[in-house]
Amino acid sequence: MRYLVESFILGALRRGRSVEQFLGACGSAERPGVRHVEVRPTKGRFEVRLHTVEDIGSERFRDLGEFPPFDPDDEAREFGLLLGTAEDPLSALEIAERQTGAERARWVNEGVVQDEYGDFVSAGRSWTREPVVPPAR
Repeated sequence: MRYLVESFILGALRRGRSVEQFLGACGSAERPGVRHVEVRPTKGRFEVRLHTVEDIGSERFRDLGEFPPFDPDDEAREFGLLLGTAEDPLSALEIAERQTGAERARWVNEGVVQDEYGDFVSAGRSWTREPVVPPAR
């Protein structure tokens, strides 16, 4: 079972483990990118980070953590754009879902997002989801 039920999502976060969700393509055919969202426990809080990277992968190379940031001039985004923090894991999931379009039924354990990307590549990079646009600050 790849996707986590809510109790497993919350349990992973409470144990200090991140959960992630692949969001799909961004950019253009000339300059493709992909996005994924992460909820990460940090010092008694939970951060929600949006990762936007160049789509340089293949069926054999799918480690999204090794992909360069989509905007190399924005150092803040190198480790993911901080969308918000929350005191509890459920609130963090709600932030991620509200701000990125993530779906509760599609969260995976840390590292499994690479398998999601692999499915995306195998499907011809044709998944369609609404574009992810972080709110203006």
